[in-house]
Amino acid sequence: MSFFDTVGHEHVRELVGRRVQDGVITRLIGKWLKAGVWEDGKVSYPQEGTPQGGVVSPILSNIYLHEVLDKWFVEMVQPRCRGHTFMVRFADDFIMGFEHLEDAQKVMRVIDKRFARFGLKVNAEKTRLVPFKRPPLQGGVPPGGPGTFDFLGFTLYWGKTRRGSYVVKPKTAGKRFRRALDSIGQWCRENRHLGLREQWDALNAKLRGHDAYYAISYNSRMLQKLRGAVERVWLKWLNRRNRGRAMDWERFSALLQTLPLAPPRIVHSLWQSNPQLEEPYA
Repeated sequence: MSFFDTVGHEHVRELVGRRVQDGVITRLIGKWLKAGVWEDGKVSYPQEGTPQGGVVSPILSNIYLHEVLDKWFVEMVQPRCRGHTFMVRFADDFIMGFEHLEDAQKVMRVIDKRFARFGLKVNAEKTRLVPFKRPPLQGGVPPGGPGTFDFLGFTLYWGKTRRGSYVVKPKTAGKRFRRALDSIGQWCRENRHLGLREQWDALNAKLRGHDAYYAISYNSRMLQKLRGAVERVWLKWLNRRNRGRAMDWERFSALLQTLPLAPPRIVHSLWQSNPQLEEPYA
């Protein structure tokens, strides 16, 4: 959905008022909602949405969507479903899981109306039904395909563990991978005049920053793939520093022996947080 751009201020005040009775807090929230937006040298005062980048926006979204979506799913949707269901929400992004296709189709038919009652709209480009069944252990593909989907910057898919059983694995989503690589490539282009050690320090800092979010169990291949892509981008822009002798791959490999890029390291271990899972690899 697009909560931060489309939610009506009156709806926000109404639902926040159910949880917050302190007049000082509600007046402060009203001031945040009325705060102008400076863009292209002009100030505008939008009549809907919450301040983009404002610290209050995530708080308001959680209060608002807890009433609109979370409670509705638990109190109204789950009791009417035949099979097991679950929902995961982060700010205004969420996924719902259903054991039976009919249950998912019913929710898809009514969720637009539910959100419209509270001034929200479902993002049609991101909303779809995905068959996500565990593949059979003996091989083959389940009816409708195993399915994949993106959520919070990761592509979720079925993969095998060392013991041969299937688990849901995350990997960096393609768009997020390209965005990270483009950003690093742009930095290399604009800062190719810096000394090699200074560039090396900055690139390693960027890779560690990327790993702080994406270094999760089962995602080491994408982390290593990013290192290889960054090496090629770095070499490309080092070769554009001057018109002298180009740095071929042999010379660049020797440079990497002295100034190696930081190796990938899993920061968020799903296995350690849940010992019931099999130890991850890849």
